[in-house]
Amino acid sequence: MIDSDFARELLAGLARRPRQIAPKFFYDAAGSALFDRICELPEYYPTRTELALLSERAPEIAECIKQSVGEGFGDGADIVEFGAGSSRKVRVLLDALPARRFVPIDISGEHLHAAAEELRADYPGLDVHPIAADFTRSLELPALPPDALGRPAPRVGFFPGSSIGNFTPPEALHFLRQSAGLLRGGGLLIGVDLVKEPALLHAAYNDADGVTAAFNLNLLARANRELGANFELSQFAHYAFYQPSLQRIEMHLVSRRAQQVRLCGHVFDFAEGDSVHTENSHKFSVDGFRALAVRAGYVPGPVWCDAERLFSIHWLALPH
Repeated sequence: MIDSDFARELLAGLARRPRQIAPKFFYDAAGSALFDRICELPEYYPTRTELALLSERAPEIAECIKQSVGEGFGDGADIVEFGAGSSRKVRVLLDALPARRFVPIDISGEHLHAAAEELRADYPGLDVHPIAADFTRSLELPALPPDALGRPAPRVGFFPGSSIGNFTPPEALHFLRQSAGLLRGGGLLIGVDLVKEPALLHAAYNDADGVTAAFNLNLLARANRELGANFELSQFAHYAFYQPSLQRIEMHLVSRRAQQVRLCGHVFDFAEGDSVHTENSHKFSVDGFRALAVRAGYVPGPVWCDAERLFSIHWLALPH
């Protein structure tokens, strides 16, 4: 389907030099399932570290949010999760923080709606309102529900997993500014991966079981399934490395030989060693991220870190 966003952006990404495609297109149903497997890998520290940190500090985080929002909190919040995926981590927040409605947003509609059904079953009193959309674009959220006194609920954003690291610095600033507009009167709880030993980062993105490689290659498999492309997956290699000068992991798909690929009526020539840049994962210092949040209009609040300082969770407040 050449009229799909995936087709248009993949065609444009293969035509430019260096070749690249946005990581949001990893997340079809197959890619989302593979990412869930990545989150369980022993090498992949972010998920278990953030989940443990959330679980340990949930009462403190919830009290911080309620105090930050103040009287406007009323009977609870409208919790909006950006890039919700399986919505596993938000359960910790929902157990600790009164909520009137949960609005998960994700580009993978099938995965999103399956997770929403599970949440409805486990939280029968919660209004779950999933939105299948690209949250990096202009977005309209449902009207805020009123409390018993007719006051609108504050919007509390939740953006775990350090997905903010997938953006370039200008894109990260744009997202934060956009989210600040959507969450006026509330704030954003966001997970941020920290700069650390390169060997630990390398292992996290090059797991021994090859799940991350399969996740990366699924982008080409998706192009074959949805767009009729003829990528030979065996002729592309997963390649991920830490770029210290830019404080980021880069992920690529590298052509193993000279080859031609056909996609939506176009032919693309790959020389041996040519790559498609599929993802960045930027790492931050605590102070560096707080400075970025200030530029976006947030007021940085408390920061929670694990004992090894692998990962951080930030509360970013907004003026009432």
